[in-house]
Amino acid sequence: MLSVARELSPRRSTSTAEDVDGLVAEQLAHFSIDSKTEGGQALARLAGHLYRANVDLHQLWDVTVRELRGLDRRDRIAWFNAKKFLCFQLAKLLDTLQNPFRFSYQALVESQSNRLAKGPYPLFDNVAAIFSSTPVIARTATYLYACTEWIDDAFQGREPLLEVYSRLLNPTSITLANHIVDLECGPLAGEYMAWNFNSGMAAIDAALSHLVGYRDIILSSRNIYGGAFQLLHDWFRKPSNLDVAVEFFDGYTVEAFQVALADVRARHDNRLKDGRQVYVYLESPCNPHGYVLDVPGICQAAHAQKLTVLLDSTVGTPFLSQPLRRMSPAERPDFVIHSYTKDITGSGTTTAGVVIARNERMFIPKGESVTTTDLAGRAVTWRWNETLFWNVFYVKGAFLDADKAFEVINGSRTLELRMLRKCISTTVLAQALARHPQIHVKCNALETDDNAEMRRKILRLELPAPLFTVDFERVGFDRATFTRFFDCLEPAFGHQVSLGQSNTVVLCPALTSHSELGPDELRAAGIEPTTIRISLGDEDPRQLLVHFQRTAELVLDPLCPGFSNGFLKPTALDELYRKSYMDIHQRWLDALPNTDELLK
Repeated sequence: MLSVARELSPRRSTSTAEDVDGLVAEQLAHFSIDSKTEGGQALARLAGHLYRANVDLHQLWDVTVRELRGLDRRDRIAWFNAKKFLCFQLAKLLDTLQNPFRFSYQALVESQSNRLAKGPYPLFDNVAAIFSSTPVIARTATYLYACTEWIDDAFQGREPLLEVYSRLLNPTSITLANHIVDLECGPLAGEYMAWNFNSGMAAIDAALSHLVGYRDIILSSRNIYGGAFQLLHDWFRKPSNLDVAVEFFDGYTVEAFQVALADVRARHDNRLKDGRQVYVYLESPCNPHGYVLDVPGICQAAHAQKLTVLLDSTVGTPFLSQPLRRMSPAERPDFVIHSYTKDITGSGTTTAGVVIARNERMFIPKGESVTTTDLAGRAVTWRWNETLFWNVFYVKGAFLDADKAFEVINGSRTLELRMLRKCISTTVLAQALARHPQIHVKCNALETDDNAEMRRKILRLELPAPLFTVDFERVGFDRATFTRFFDCLEPAFGHQVSLGQSNTVVLCPALTSHSELGPDELRAAGIEPTTIRISLGDEDPRQLLVHFQRTAELVLDPLCPGFSNGFLKPTALDELYRKSYMDIHQRWLDALPNTDELLK
């Protein structure tokens, strides 16, 4: 176990010590401490305890990994709290060390001008911050490091304690990354890792830039965010950039995907013969209709042909869509992307994004490789420079700063409550509007919708995503009438170019979020000139419907007499709301574990 003890040595890479006492002697000599003095002897004894404690800590780590799953809840409670108290004991040692440490510092930095320039020495008073009840916002560009050999290891990716520079790693951002992996992956969290980015688009770009090379092929689902479409169409496809072939497939089933993939292979045979690769890009639930793809089936089909799958799961959030928890690895995407900006944060106060993938796809220390199995069960070896960290994150600088990470963490605390309410509102609003004979609704909350079966198959508790569209093509309103109606939807419906906020927001995709699409692409995506995308917030859906109806009376009835008569009567709307509210909460209650299960 000497190698474990050596982790704490300032000469961890060059030590010739043969035991702990040798490590202690090297440490004192490294810092020119006379071991014969009273202070040297005290420091030596303490250092020896620390080296031996590190060996014990690693043994405790090994035992925990090996046995934790087999312990009953009582033992897990005992072990958690025992380890928590160890944290306080270790911190108390560090806190006590601050006193002689501070005296030594004060004896060296004596002038006021030096003290003002340097500011408070950060090690002195930061120990207590470990026990803040919320993650600390680490507003810093860089960090103190221990010694030359430790910082060398940090730059090689072998010393996670030293975060070097906040463009790469920041404690607050790392806290969020670990948190989103727990939310997304649940019991499989140990297999996955996340890197945070400054926006959802930065996360999409990072994942694609990491994988896609010159003249490769991207096969994408049709309904994706307009910014993602623009990135694929205008940057990756551009001949002077990567000259990537970008193809889209219609439909939501594995059969539709397989037909499209066969067509892509045939039409781009020359590229494939040259060794180029096909990458699959999916968005589900998708923007703007909230429709769901058969992600498990498509992943399984893609992996059978050795393809990599990327999934933007922003609209679903870890509440509705949990693609990385599938029992069969082949049914999981290789990379999952979220825009934290939307429902995960929920307040519209920040922009942020994340990419999640298996550990070996995200980070391996420099110079090393990992041999494992891919999602289809085939043996594969990944090298360090094939991971997203070294290939993109380390060099591109689209990091997420501490303040934004803290915003996301705080917002995520209420995700479950907000999403449950939004799913109720989606069901009520979509069904109420669909009963109007002159309003066309695209929403899989409607049991008659073509995508309803896929929603029941894929999404948690069979709930709809809080995003859908309506259009007025059946009436044939001219653009002036339609825009007058749309412009009067405030303040009940916020005119905001986003989704996943605490308030309900609307936009016209053809003019905003999907304006990068041409007429043919818009038609293929099911987006009409009078399409309105509705992203549900936390309001009472009846208030939204009342405003919608009164606006129709104000603007549409004079041109189309009786239009507003098609809306539900008040008593019918109240009954729909009550029924939907009770039904969805009953599903939620029925899915919760019972007390016998909790006691295990």
